[in-house]
Amino acid sequence: MTGTLYESAHAKINLYLHVTGRRADGYHLLDSLAVFAGAGDTLALHAGHGAAGAVSLDIAGPFGAGLAADADSNLILRAARLLRSEIGGTDRLDPLHIVLDKRLPVASGIGGGSADAAAALRLLLRAWPANVPRERLMALATELGADVPVCVDQRAARMGGIGERLDPAPGLPPCGLMLVNCGEAVSTPAVFRARAPVFTPAAALPAAWPDVAAMARDLSGLTNDLQDAACALCPAIRTVLDVLETAPGCRLARMSGSGATCFALFDSPQAAEAARAAVERPDWWVWAGSLFA
Repeated sequence: MTGTLYESAHAKINLYLHVTGRRADGYHLLDSLAVFAGAGDTLALHAGHGAAGAVSLDIAGPFGAGLAADADSNLILRAARLLRSEIGGTDRLDPLHIVLDKRLPVASGIGGGSADAAAALRLLLRAWPANVPRERLMALATELGADVPVCVDQRAARMGGIGERLDPAPGLPPCGLMLVNCGEAVSTPAVFRARAPVFTPAAALPAAWPDVAAMARDLSGLTNDLQDAACALCPAIRTVLDVLETAPGCRLARMSGSGATCFALFDSPQAAEAARAAVERPDWWVWAGSLFA
């Protein structure tokens, strides 16, 4: 390939998350409304060196320290390996090099690694000659992780099953969004182990919300079933929620995913930005803006 290709990997936010059951293989069944924030990582794809089909990775950015470009554990390189195997005929594939600008906190409940893997799939499909049917692409995404399928399109969606079933989201009103991370990583398996062993039915959602007030009112009757367990393991999450709930203009505050990032909804991006000064604390990562459309 010639030139450089870019893809953004936007933060995935769970506006609610119900654990509805558990499969015989131990995987939990979920019902969640996922949206995407303007905040995100960036991936750049360059011509690489080495054997045909080889993909190498460099990691930079404020949250890049400590992340390893390990072929077995890094989701970007695992995505490349899966896609390369799916395409076959590696002798006709260019070697490529990816640079990840990591701007989202790691292990933070906003799907950063999953979004990066999905962005890598989109990049590689632009660079390699391949015709991978959507059904197969989503199967590869599911193999990479429960959050990867919804991150492929980066579009608001209702998540079901273990994350592989995607249905259209209700119509969303324009709104403001604030994300806050306390700086402490939370283990997803540990949170699931610590949660109360009860299940919550799937939510009943309208076809659309006319405004933020109506959306926040309906969402307030739902839950993130992992929030209490995450707060018990990481009390700083509760502190973040307390601060967000008292921020001027906040309509709803909740934890996303398995934590530790929390979000707040506002009437507009301007209102979210105006509340930022009341929320910021040393060592907290804070972002304010709008949903990614």
